[in-house]
Amino acid sequence: MTEGLKQATLALRGGITARQPGVSVTPDIVPGSSFYADAEGVGFSANELTGSPPPFYTRWGNPTLTLLEDRLTALEGGAGSVVFGSGMGAISALFLSRLKSGDHLVLSNVCYAGAAELALDILPGYGIEVTRVDTSKTESVAAAIRPGKTRLVHIETPANPILRVSDIAAIAEIAHRAGAEFSVDSTIATPVATQPLLLGADYVVHSLTKYLVGHGDALGGSITARDIENATALRAGPLIHFGAVLSPFAAWLILRGIETLPARMRIHEENARSVARYLEGHPAVASVLWPGLESHPQAEIARRQMKNFSSLLSFTVKGDAKALASRFARELQVISYAVSLGKTVSLLFYIPTDDLLRSAFRLEGEAQADYRAAAGEGVFRLSVGLEDADDLIADLARVLD
Repeated sequence: MTEGLKQATLALRGGITARQPGVSVTPDIVPGSSFYADAEGVGFSANELTGSPPPFYTRWGNPTLTLLEDRLTALEGGAGSVVFGSGMGAISALFLSRLKSGDHLVLSNVCYAGAAELALDILPGYGIEVTRVDTSKTESVAAAIRPGKTRLVHIETPANPILRVSDIAAIAEIAHRAGAEFSVDSTIATPVATQPLLLGADYVVHSLTKYLVGHGDALGGSITARDIENATALRAGPLIHFGAVLSPFAAWLILRGIETLPARMRIHEENARSVARYLEGHPAVASVLWPGLESHPQAEIARRQMKNFSSLLSFTVKGDAKALASRFARELQVISYAVSLGKTVSLLFYIPTDDLLRSAFRLEGEAQADYRAAAGEGVFRLSVGLEDADDLIADLARVLD
């Protein structure tokens, strides 16, 4: 029973019902791929899947995966969740199941590179039209809607890598007024900071690879739906037939990570605040982008919809950024020069603007100018970990000073 429990408790107890003597307090891994079946139960075809049948075949469902799904549902305040083998597996499942030829998608023009490339390179081949806008400008979302044709509005907030923040409640109203569904990639925020379903979203997507597992040792993705019918459809359709299934062992690692998520996010945020303030005051730094700073362009929205500002920040520098990136890679001793985010350890990586605009974002005109205004010639994306903040600052100072 999880009704009324706080998130720190849900992170530990969400989805757990068995408390009988002899049952392990720590959830077991169930690695099996098939399960004893009732001759009168589930049919051989997944097309006959309805309700919540007992485990039958792990591509359809598995006790370890089910526990993870139930815990995510509790943390997000949703009706049901489906987990996938990666964050891109989740995004692909959402787009390719909710959109068909002739439909229109409105998408954040700054988002995870894989999602941008899927929208630009794959969806048009299926006859799906895509309009990308700066979703931090609510009026741009409204202008992009095509009544009767727009089926899905998808945003990422905060958006990787320049941490734009979009108004979830306002965009939900715009999408629903037009008869479209609305999904939010909340990977950077996590459910500790924001619960998009409670602000009007129909779906919330996570790359479980990041903050949820927290230790950088498992890939995973998830979709939590506001309505149980949509969660069931995601399982019966894209999960089972596209096959991007999460392994039980990865699910168990993610469950273990979620247990400490609320506590980790407190330290992540505290450290990020210290590092962001240090960088903002450094003479070699041109700008710092972190939702918790008063200087952030959408600071007011962030304060309204985020209980925790997470630990991903980006900064630009006044000198030769590429040369500085090489020095960071060689000289950092505490922070790791590597991609990804949300780990216990701090990660820094340089993202050149020209490279990103050419390969993934492909922005033009005003959209490109807006991105360049925020990112300059490139951003240093820093995922602040759980090390002592003084040690992180000293490590940065070793190179910046």
